[in-house]
Amino acid sequence: MINRYSLPEMKAIWEEENRYRKWLEIEKAICEAMAKLKKIPKSAVLKIRTRTRINLNRIHTLDKITNHEVIAFIRSLQEQVGKDGKYIHLGLTSSDVMDSGLSLQIKESGKIILRDIQELLQTLRAKSRKYKHTVMMGRTHNVHAQPITFGLKLAVWYMEMQRNFQRMKDAVDEISYGKISGAVGTYAEVEPFVEKYVCKKLGLKPAPISNQILQRDRHAQFLTTLAIIATSLDKFCQEIRNLQHTEILEVEEYFSPTQKGSSAMPHKRNPIIAERISGLSRVIRGNAMASLENIPLWHERDISHSSAERVIIPDSCILIDYILQKFTHLIENLNVYPKNMLENLKKSRNLIFSQRVLVNLIEKGMDSRIAYDLVQKNALKAWNNKTDFKEEVKQDSRIKKYLSGLDIENIFNIGYFLKYVDTIFRGLHI
Repeated sequence: MINRYSLPEMKAIWEEENRYRKWLEIEKAICEAMAKLKKIPKSAVLKIRTRTRINLNRIHTLDKITNHEVIAFIRSLQEQVGKDGKYIHLGLTSSDVMDSGLSLQIKESGKIILRDIQELLQTLRAKSRKYKHTVMMGRTHNVHAQPITFGLKLAVWYMEMQRNFQRMKDAVDEISYGKISGAVGTYAEVEPFVEKYVCKKLGLKPAPISNQILQRDRHAQFLTTLAIIATSLDKFCQEIRNLQHTEILEVEEYFSPTQKGSSAMPHKRNPIIAERISGLSRVIRGNAMASLENIPLWHERDISHSSAERVIIPDSCILIDYILQKFTHLIENLNVYPKNMLENLKKSRNLIFSQRVLVNLIEKGMDSRIAYDLVQKNALKAWNNKTDFKEEVKQDSRIKKYLSGLDIENIFNIGYFLKYVDTIFRGLHI
């Protein structure tokens, strides 16, 4: 299934004709290996290699007759070769070709996805460095907590994508296996040499053991990795969408001069790309669940996994390629509003310094429980009366017994929260 979000390079991997090209490449390599074992005449291999082509129309016609895609594919090749066509697919089972071909397609897709992640990492790295010292409000439970910088927020995303890059490398490695071991994996009609020869030629590793199929935990690892990557992007987009609230407006998705936001309200500037990424990530997560369901098959195999994989694997690869590129473009063009960040920081009226007051009171000798209750009382007073927390602290006689005017001025210094920003960045090698 090729969906409307397909990008040309990824789409080409999952086109029907390319799937058959992979199968043909495998069949030819198998014939070469069989010839080396003197199971097939070399002259037959030459005919198979030079005469066979992918004829989609003929495959479709034969498929209507046989109701078996692989047999239709094989017979279309045999017709092109003539009497030596009998050597094509000799001693094999369908999954020898289908599973090895699928591994090749997934491996190719994985290379594109890894490249996408690298491009996003470069963008996040540059943006995090640009905004390393851009102060903004850190929030927990949607409530003002303590100051951070926008660069630190982006650095968190950068490191998460670094982990996703490694996960993707591991998943590609785990799926880069082929299987040419016959009907139930015993090599009864095809010697292990054939599997080793073919896999080496194709850039795959031979499965240490298989039954009729490559085991589907490999495919599930790949698809669950895509789901984790998609969920990371969903998480980042959710944050952007939250920060684009009219009442917050610290960042905003780029909105072109000719773009329209609403058919009803001309003033609307909506985060549609972030919302689209969040929505498509749900599809990728759902596909990952289906891949987990594909792991338990009956005995040496059944075919229940096959129909699902024709949807979930191409769609997930195409979608992750799409949303990675879209998110990279979103970050590259993101509108960032440092002035709004500072204005929002002021809205807490210095309540963000409550921990600093608490710690200093304890360090000056006040009992920690008494100090906490005292600071909280002043914080609640400032919140309820819409007064400045710093002024409430200055006027509290119990606090003044422990903290001088200079102490209080030093406590309410925003730079204190950000003194290790450079240290954090150096540790991340950003």
